[in-house]
Amino acid sequence: MPNIITRNIPNGITSCNLFCGCIASYMAFQGDFRMAMLFIVLGAVFDFFDGMSARLLNVSSPIGKELDSLADNITFGLAPSAVVFSLFMEIDIPEFMSGVSDLLPYSAFIISVFSALRLAKFNLDERQTTSFIGMPTPANALFWSSLAICISEGEYLQWFNALYLLLLVFVMSFLLVSELPMFSLKFKELSWKTNKIKYIFLIVSISLLVLYGVNGLSAVILWYILLSVFLYKKI
Repeated sequence: MPNIITRNIPNGITSCNLFCGCIASYMAFQGDFRMAMLFIVLGAVFDFFDGMSARLLNVSSPIGKELDSLADNITFGLAPSAVVFSLFMEIDIPEFMSGVSDLLPYSAFIISVFSALRLAKFNLDERQTTSFIGMPTPANALFWSSLAICISEGEYLQWFNALYLLLLVFVMSFLLVSELPMFSLKFKELSWKTNKIKYIFLIVSISLLVLYGVNGLSAVILWYILLSVFLYKKI
């Protein structure tokens, strides 16, 4: 029978995820995209282990499920919104958008809203036990944090303007709540035949990360989206 300590281990891990999300959001508002990404990644690690520990200890609870969604919306909803908010402050704004330049950064919080909708749908959708319907919030957060590093520290800042960023906000927000089936990386067994798509995804993803480092993570997420779209069209 679980005691008071084991019952609270998963919630403690979830709280660590929430803590990381708060720090990631602060770092993002300060324009420190590398530290923001570090704490988003740490939050994702805690998010992975809280569910695993709850199943191993057999202490799953309704409060744990609610706390997990709240923590996820900070780490994978608010934090990427803060990243995009700060990114809007750094990039050029086309002349025809100058009249709304002061309002543009606030469009970043559309990501938080759609992340919350995504998490609420996930909690109620029984189809998402072995795969996903729509973009998982951790993948979305990793995409934005990596893209911010790539743009702010690379040559892309010269041509990537507010219009492109605004369009990306809308596209990625739509993907969060879309009906696009997206595969999970959970392996039930390791055979090539059963997991061919997952292995292909991992091989290409590792290659991108080796070639481009942290900057390649946004490309990995785009590869994940494109591969999911390809599989969806084949169905």
